[in-house]
Amino acid sequence: MNISLKSKRALVGGSSKGLGNAVANQLAMSGAQVTLVARNEELLRENVKELNEKTDLTHNYLVVDYNDFNQYQTRIKEYLSTNPIDILVNNTQGPSSGDVMNVSLEDYQKSFDLLFKNVVYTTMLALENMKKNKWGRIINMTSISVKEPLSYLALSNTIRSAVTTWAKTLANEIGSHNVTVNNILTGFFNTERINELNSEKAKKLNIKIGEVFSAMENLVPLKRIGDPKEFAYLVTFLASEKASYINGINIPIDGGLLKSL
Repeated sequence: MNISLKSKRALVGGSSKGLGNAVANQLAMSGAQVTLVARNEELLRENVKELNEKTDLTHNYLVVDYNDFNQYQTRIKEYLSTNPIDILVNNTQGPSSGDVMNVSLEDYQKSFDLLFKNVVYTTMLALENMKKNKWGRIINMTSISVKEPLSYLALSNTIRSAVTTWAKTLANEIGSHNVTVNNILTGFFNTERINELNSEKAKKLNIKIGEVFSAMENLVPLKRIGDPKEFAYLVTFLASEKASYINGINIPIDGGLLKSL
């Protein structure tokens, strides 16, 4: 099966590194013109240069700070007003770790702005062009913790659950415009984020980080953590015409980690 995204324009959040960067690369290699979005301009510039060299398209980047909603609101609105897109991959950095008893109301509000308001605002802007063209793909990168909460990620568990429910509601409302909305529930992948979380856990438990990774791998039936490229393949499929009848669902990609159906 050949997947072509030729003539499609995509915007990928949190794409200076990690899963977001893997997604941006795969979309570009499949023919899409991609705008990478993140706060590290140096990394963005390097990534776009690399993509331009690999493909015959000119890719772009947009520098934003997802933690500053007012600034983000201004920048993304200005950009999308002159650069409409067909494919939106919503992704931001995760909030800080912590269990329920150790996070404050202020932490919840910050996480709401980061994980929910940014997604909703960007999506509503992008939808204007998608509805006009009667074609669009909205893909939210979320987490398996929305189905089976992780005790040390109280903020992420809570707010990402709101995103997935909102996305299902949106999918029901805009399906008639040939726009699909889907959530990918992310498991354990080899990224900087997982290294940071495991480092914190190792310090808390006073063990080596390698032990944390081994325990994590043993939880997964496939006995390994995922490669970001594997995640990117799924996003690229959902972004394509091949996935035109997939809408309003949560798709785990976790090596079988989730115990529930």
